[in-house]
Amino acid sequence: MDKEPKPLLSIRNLKTYFEMDEGTSQAVDGVSFDVHQGQVVGVVGESGCGKSVTIKSVLRIVQKPGKIIDGEILWRRRLENGQEDLIDLAKLDGQGKKMRSIRGGEIALIPQEPMASFSPVHTVGDQLIEAVRLHMDVSKKEAKGIAIERLREVGMPSPEQRLDSYSWELSGGLRQRAMIAMALSCNPRLLIADEPTTAIDVTTQAQVLNLLRRLQNEHNMSIIFITHDLGVIAQVADYVVVMYLGRIVETGPVDDIFHNPQHPYTKALLESIPTIHSKSKEFLPTIEGSIPHPFTRPAGCPFYPRCSAFMPGTCNRLTPILKAVNERQSVSCFLHHSASEEEQAAQGKDKSK
Repeated sequence: MDKEPKPLLSIRNLKTYFEMDEGTSQAVDGVSFDVHQGQVVGVVGESGCGKSVTIKSVLRIVQKPGKIIDGEILWRRRLENGQEDLIDLAKLDGQGKKMRSIRGGEIALIPQEPMASFSPVHTVGDQLIEAVRLHMDVSKKEAKGIAIERLREVGMPSPEQRLDSYSWELSGGLRQRAMIAMALSCNPRLLIADEPTTAIDVTTQAQVLNLLRRLQNEHNMSIIFITHDLGVIAQVADYVVVMYLGRIVETGPVDDIFHNPQHPYTKALLESIPTIHSKSKEFLPTIEGSIPHPFTRPAGCPFYPRCSAFMPGTCNRLTPILKAVNERQSVSCFLHHSASEEEQAAQGKDKSK
């Protein structure tokens, strides 16, 4: 019997907090999930649920006063001799030589807004060539050839000419393609796409999604796809992580999440998506209320103030943990498991303080 392949990236109990004068914001509060080679993991949730802070923690680019206070970010690094080395990125210096070689070289990022990510005073070509030479021991001429090839690979028209263009001379779709080319310039094993289709029209969005899927298949690359759009998740993801207020509420394969959602929040998100069967001028279902302010985080389950299945005395007092409900899905909800284990854990925590 074949052993289950080891994950490329393994995040365990990650906690990233922002200590401010007004209080502490628990932006990421105990997140755990794996990414395997060639897998597309979709991380979905409303704005403010901690998706972007999670991936910034992986890349070690969380800005102060944000800080990783607990957890592991285990990266399986491939060495020159063919062996593999497991590194905890959470323990590395974010600006150290080793982390900088991993960031951009082995783990690449497509940021939310390419217009704000490109320098407006340097050409696209200069920035692509600089990225290549930063991580690869090649001449400027060789780096230019790699940059042109990457632009051609992402469908950039006249790539030789586009090298001399500035980002503000390109359309939104072409800027996004140029950013994807830069992310792929050093053949990363993991690509993190942070809402890459937010600022572009629907037609260009479809083209970008198809492009990412094609490149992922050609390079057997892993992708973490961050979005608030479950429609996008359905198109690109193999596995889904649903987040709410810094915690994971449900995980599972994309088909299971869409056809058999277990958590009330996941169900509510799916019900709010318009379909071809939606009637004209019909109001879509909405999730009542809004995400609580980080400084007024509710006790117990973070979703209980908005949950239609709220159980008084349990949901507002105890915090559920992520547990398997079947062979493929895990959910953090008292609807699916007893509160006794969580209550014992909470009591033990209180005694230790």
